[in-house]
Amino acid sequence: MSVDSPLPNVGELAFFLEQAGLGLGKEETVRVFLALKQLVDTQCLMRCRFWGKILGTQSNYLVAEGEFREGEGEEEEEEAGQTPEDVEREEEPDDKDEAELVEAADPPPKSTYKPPPPVPKEGNHTGTNKFTYFVCQEPGMSWVRLPMVTPAQIIAARKIRKFFTGRLEAPVISYPPFPGNEANYLRAQIARISAGTHVSPLGFYQFGEDEGEDEGLRDTYEENPNFEGLHVGEMAESLNLWVHHVQHILTQGRCIWVNVTKKPDEGEEEADDEEREEEPEGPEPEYAIAVLRSNLWPGAHAYSTGKNFGNIYIGWGLKYIGEAFTPVMPPAPQNEYPSGPEITEALDPSVEEEQALKAAMEEQDAALEETEELEEDEEDD
Repeated sequence: MSVDSPLPNVGELAFFLEQAGLGLGKEETVRVFLALKQLVDTQCLMRCRFWGKILGTQSNYLVAEGEFREGEGEEEEEEAGQTPEDVEREEEPDDKDEAELVEAADPPPKSTYKPPPPVPKEGNHTGTNKFTYFVCQEPGMSWVRLPMVTPAQIIAARKIRKFFTGRLEAPVISYPPFPGNEANYLRAQIARISAGTHVSPLGFYQFGEDEGEDEGLRDTYEENPNFEGLHVGEMAESLNLWVHHVQHILTQGRCIWVNVTKKPDEGEEEADDEEREEEPEGPEPEYAIAVLRSNLWPGAHAYSTGKNFGNIYIGWGLKYIGEAFTPVMPPAPQNEYPSGPEITEALDPSVEEEQALKAAMEEQDAALEETEELEEDEEDD
């Protein structure tokens, strides 16, 4: 592999992931490398990276992250990034004669409500659409470019929780409804996972000299040629030496906030990044690596060793929402009441027995009456 080739070093990635107990296995890793080589040979990519693997109920997705050369691939990205609003405008009904006649006879009151303007999607090579993503179900199959993601799709993806089927054209049946099919949902989840889990050692990247700090548009970065690496022991013990190099997605569904009401921006955040260049104390392990696992997105991992680092995701594409609800088991059933003569059910008496009992009760009542009369006589005497 030449220096200028965009083909990633999948073997090196697999080696370091194997040290952390991760990876896809040697056989599948080689097949993924050949599949990425096929992608690089067919697309004019300036950079390519194996993003990870998303599992599905019917088939899985191998995901590759690419960046086109300047002026390449933008026309196809625009076509693939058709918004749901464009689809709705194409599906407007043509038959309006009956409605027009009714409205002309008795015009209904017109509403003064104006819906908020839609949030525009971010352009190519910026924000959530900074990179282009390709997927395939198995190494050797053709790669499919995913469409550009819109803010509406990211906002809807945050409100639903769906397993992937492995079919890009499959509908996403959910509430609230998702504006797109599984290809759009997959692209939205990739953007969310990248923004939440892609980290790098502190100082590995730096902002370019032509970045507009005054405008708050620090969305590009480049490798720091003066980066000398960080001590593995310190990176394994402290999270302060790991930084997010992918922009955070705002609640608006974009990485860069836009004012849809056309009002002037009122406040901008300023971030001061201080470079830390501390020489490690003591001997540095030669072959040790530091591994970081995400608790928010299970399956996302990052490693760092010396001047090398990498990010990968292997999972179901779902965010962690807490332990599953397990209802309390009902108590054990109580033992039966001990059987005895006082609770034993007796047999019903026959007619003769009932008559005999009735006669005995009458004789007893008569005897009691005689006794009471004798007592009253004695008292009178």
